[in-house]
Amino acid sequence: MRGTTDLFLIDGQSIVVPDSNLKLQVNDLESSDSGRDESAFLHRFVARQGVGKWTFSYGEITAEEYAYMEALFAGKDTFVFTRPSLADSTVSVASKCYRSKHQTQWRNAVTGQFGKYQFDITEC
Repeated sequence: MRGTTDLFLIDGQSIVVPDSNLKLQVNDLESSDSGRDESAFLHRFVARQGVGKWTFSYGEITAEEYAYMEALFAGKDTFVFTRPSLADSTVSVASKCYRSKHQTQWRNAVTGQFGKYQFDITEC
């Protein structure tokens, strides 16, 4: 199994080191009162700003690594996600999050090889 990293923690447990190109999106959440009027002018009412979403990708992952990662999320609707601050990467930030999607390919049952394992962690 490749190593784990303490840069990213799920309920205090380190994750398997992801491939490069970690993707981060920051979005605003609009309230249900937002919408367009008859002249198509948007009336935007922001409920929360700066909600983070991280996409972790693994090109190749072993059955052991896959099982370890899935165990981190097993039976959890939400969890505490700890990661480096965007403002200062030497500072850790923790927030309540959920895994909004995940996918993988089972490449070889004999060797236990998986590929294209990807999951999103989204702030609550």
